[in-house]
Amino acid sequence: MVRKSKNPVVALSAGCIAGGIEATCVWPMEYIKTQLQLKQAATLPYSGVYSGISYTVRTTGIVSLYRGLIPTLLGSMPKAGIRFGGNASFRDVLRNKDDGIVSIGATLLAGTLAGMSEAVMAVTPIETVKTKCIEMNKSFVSGLRYILATHGISGLYKGLTPTMIKQGSNQGLRFMWFSEYKAVITGTRDTNNQRSLSSYEALIGGMSAGCFSTILNNPVDFLKTRMQGVSSRKYTSTLDCLLKSVKDEGVSVLYRGVVPRLGRVIPGQGIIFMSFEMIQNFISRIVEG
Repeated sequence: MVRKSKNPVVALSAGCIAGGIEATCVWPMEYIKTQLQLKQAATLPYSGVYSGISYTVRTTGIVSLYRGLIPTLLGSMPKAGIRFGGNASFRDVLRNKDDGIVSIGATLLAGTLAGMSEAVMAVTPIETVKTKCIEMNKSFVSGLRYILATHGISGLYKGLTPTMIKQGSNQGLRFMWFSEYKAVITGTRDTNNQRSLSSYEALIGGMSAGCFSTILNNPVDFLKTRMQGVSSRKYTSTLDCLLKSVKDEGVSVLYRGVVPRLGRVIPGQGIIFMSFEMIQNFISRIVEG
């Protein structure tokens, strides 16, 4: 079996490609999830992902399900590269010097740092444009022009704090889960002696990691989406958004959009982890021989 490459450039390259594949495959779920989180339930003509997809196709056409995909696709490749490459680099730094093992806590920290890095360098500006494109039914260029004209360059970093928290917790939890899953499947925590996972093993590991992280951090995702929406001006901070949302719509509002998000994240993470494992092996053979 092919061994996992230690080269962070390999991880970065494989992550870029895998990120583009994952984003394209599951975008309609993300589109509906964003709509559900941006608007109050009473104002929406649908209540779930399937009814949302059906309504959107009937009223604005199937192409509108991919509104906002371009900015996300442009950002998905570098952000996934930063995520996987950063995680590999941070894991090496945090690895136990004596036995080479990366502990559960160190794995969580490495993933968290990688997630926060991608939030600053790619996710926040891309997610801000995406959210406004979906909410206002605008194209990528129109949405970007609106943000720059209304808020200036700083408008691209609206919701930076909740995005850093979301991405940090997301990737920390996902990489921790996947690392433990891989240790169980391969029978060792020593990455030097771990074999590469088969495609179906990586698919199952990624899907379970996505489910685990989504259930735990959906409230953060909800706040991030609200803070990046057109109506974000009515909130003075992320905390203010939390308090007003819970006061006006109840605590359950924090889990609004969780079902379509699970519908997107579970297959999405399965696809990206499976793609990453396969692409990493392919690039490793080319780069390292």
